[in-house]
This record gives sequence, structure tokens and C-alpha cells, in this order.
Amino acid sequence: MTVRIPPLARAGLLATALLTTACDKRRDAGSVVVSAIGGTLSIGDPSRTPQGYAARVVMDATAQGLVRFDASGQIEPGIAERWIVIDDGMSYIFRLRDAEWSNGEPVTAAQVVAVLRRQIAPHSRNPLAPFLSAIDEIVEMTPEVIEVRLSRPRPDLLKLFAQPELAIFRARPAGGSGPMRVVSMTRDVALLRPVVDMTRSPDDVADPTPEDDVRLIGERAARAIARFAAGNSDLVTGGTILDWPLIATTTIAPVNRKVDPAVGLFGLAVTNRSGFLADARTRAAISAALDRQAIVSAFLPEWLPATQILPEQLDSGAEPTAPDWIATPQDDRLQAARALVGAWRSTHPGPLTLRIALPDGSGATTLYGMIGRSLATMGIQLQRVRADEDADFRLLDAVAPYDSARWYLATACAPCGEEAMAAIAAAREAPDMTTRGQRLAEADVALAADAAFIPIARPLRWSLVAVRLRQWEPNARAWHPLNHLRAVPN
Repeated sequence: MTVRIPPLARAGLLATALLTTACDKRRDAGSVVVSAIGGTLSIGDPSRTPQGYAARVVMDATAQGLVRFDASGQIEPGIAERWIVIDDGMSYIFRLRDAEWSNGEPVTAAQVVAVLRRQIAPHSRNPLAPFLSAIDEIVEMTPEVIEVRLSRPRPDLLKLFAQPELAIFRARPAGGSGPMRVVSMTRDVALLRPVVDMTRSPDDVADPTPEDDVRLIGERAARAIARFAAGNSDLVTGGTILDWPLIATTTIAPVNRKVDPAVGLFGLAVTNRSGFLADARTRAAISAALDRQAIVSAFLPEWLPATQILPEQLDSGAEPTAPDWIATPQDDRLQAARALVGAWRSTHPGPLTLRIALPDGSGATTLYGMIGRSLATMGIQLQRVRADEDADFRLLDAVAPYDSARWYLATACAPCGEEAMAAIAAAREAPDMTTRGQRLAEADVALAADAAFIPIARPLRWSLVAVRLRQWEPNARAWHPLNHLRAVPN
């Protein structure tokens, strides 16, 4: 695999390569050191402030939700010790366990209700709020029990409640109920320690050891990789395609390189629906002629391309909609795209240039080169612009927070046509699961016909993991809680 690395990065990568080792020689001693890629470690209210990856890791560790994810991405108890679903999925009743805020005060049902109401309020900036519109009311039933009442059934609600964005967090004093506490924290480094389980007898709880602590560092990928390669950390988490080429420059042992089977969306949102991209046939022709296999192979041989929005049927009433061109030979697709470009240039003299908005990172540079090469075969020039600039295409790279076709369709509609938007809205308002499945299937067909999103693959999420972290598991959420790394909690 050949990866082009910008000259300024080459010296740093050489230093990283010199620090790498062929095997994992770390001793199972001392605190677990974790590098989280992306953003700072500051803790903020998700309903008011968007969070970077490092901040989400801190939030998940220190302020659990009603439920949370375990090492394998499955649901486990959080503040709620147990729950039941009644009234044909229209009511979730949670019994809260004994828990304390970071200052030692007990967590009450009334406080939990207040936090959740704030998180899903219409004015909330919480990115999950649009997918919680089925929640009709959240009420305190007793000091230990709350009920979440729905206007429409949502079988996957627990997976949303397990996300860090729905952690039970309060600003004063800042923090939550664990499973870990902040011992000390700066903008870049936090020392975290497990919270003592109040429900267990003191005789059954072992005294904390240095190995129970986690030293969390928020930093750039290059620094995180160099730290791991030098044997000074145990885990690098939050890796994406943006930094994947950096791994190829090192000799970090394959046993330490982990790729999650992440589900979600990775592709190009068509953000300019005018000019050459005004016609759905043109957008579909570009999608059809794109050389996906060449793009994914430039990163990872086993990374599989995707041609449709839904990875599987999920809660849709039909199998995922395959594009009309899927059975057409690649050469014929390419000729069709060239013909459309030729027809456009016959009335619009000069080169046809389209802009793609990409974030920084060597992986983004590789992606730009591969997509540009593919578009060039169609007669289209590609221009790269910054992620926050106006563009014709914008990279969409997101892991699905829960397993519903609605998340995929609503997220891929960025933007999409009126018919597709109406179909997605109809699915959201469907009164029962059967009708919802039918509406989702219709929305899938409409969005595929609109060609508003060009799928390329599923999200690429990677970690570097020391052998001592025996609990770490790859999973579809690409989420790895800090309390599920080294050993089963006491």
C-alpha cells in the first residue's frame, strides 16, 4: 500500500517509527494510560456544548446514564439497576440504584428526571435530541423510580440512553455518579479512579490499587501513536480514517492494532444541489462510477466498500434499497458519467470543477487523492476546501448510536429532496412499528432515488491496545469504556 505523507509530517513520522517496537513488552503494573484522539478533556453539558471525542470519553467514565455500554457494546446497568418495558413498548420504568454525585450527595429520581428533560428539550444542542422525539414525558414515580413514557414505540431506546450525550451530569459541582471519579484534571490530562460500589459490603470490596487508576490524555493522533510505540501508554482510542495512514509508518505489532466492526455511514453528502449536481441522475451517475474498491484498498485491504445507505434491514419494512446501477458493469457506469459531463461541458465551456470539504489529516489527504483520481476518469476536477467551507461534497463519517434505519436515513439526508424528507418525517411520526417499518422502507427508496448521499464504506475506527488490557473488545459501537479495560471491576 502506498500512502502519500505531506513533507512536514515526514520527520515526525520518522521519529515515531524509530520509537516503535515489534512486540508488546509492557508489564501489567501501574495505572492504565489511555490516549484519546480528538478535542480536550473539558467536561461540558451535552445539551449546551458539542463534545469532542476526548470529552465524550471523560463524560462516559464519570457521569453514566440510566444504562451504559459494556466492553462488547452491549447494555449494562448504569444509574438504573434494573428496568422493565410495558404497554407494548410505550413505557420504560427504571429503578435507580444507590448512587452519589461527585461531592458525595445522593442522586435522586427528581434530579435524574430534570437532567433528562434538559437533554431532550426542543432547544437542546444535544445531537441525539432529534432521535428522541418519541419521548412524551419523563416523570418521577417514587424517589427511586422514574418512568419514560413514549408517544410511539422505540425498541432501541436503551442504546440511546447508553450514549455519553445522555449521561446524568450536573454542572455544579461538575460531574456525575461514576463509574469513575476525577482525582485531578487539566485540559490535557486526567487521573481517574473507580467509585466504590455502595451496594456491596465493605468486606467484599478490595482496596484500590494503582492498577485500578486510569491516566487519560487528550492529544493528537501522532503524539498518541508515538507514546504507545515508546511503551508509555496502554491504549490509543478514537482513531479514524483521518490518522490511519500514520499507523502504516510504524512497526507496532499487529497484535496491538485493532479495528472495530463499526456500523454507520462513511461517504459524501451532496451539499450543493445546483449546477451540475442539480439533477438526481447526475448525482447517481457519479456515485455509480466512483471506484470504491480502489478508495478503500488505499487504506486497508479488508475494509469493504458500501453501495447502499442501510447496512441491513434493521427496522425497515423491506431489504435495503440497492441503487439502480448496481448490476451495470463498471465500464458502462463510467461511460455514462463521462457522457453527462460531456453534455454539461457542451453548454458550459471550460473544466468542470467540484469542491470537497474535508477535515485535516493525512488520511483525508489520501482520501482526497483517491476520490479525485476516480472523478478525473469521469472528466471532473476535484478541489479540496476546509471542512467548514462551502462545498459540493462533504465527508460524512459517523458511527450509528443505535440500530434504526431512521438514523441512517435522517443522517444521510444532509440535505436531500422534499420527497425524501417527507418520507423520513412520516417514519418518525408512525404510530406503530409495522407502519414505521413501511414508512422507513419508503424513505429508503426515496433517498436512494434522490442520490443525495454517496456511500463509500462503513466507518473505519481503530485503536492501539496493549495486551494487558484483556477486557478490551472490538464492537459495532466502536466504544470502549474506561472501566472495562484491564480486569473485571471489584
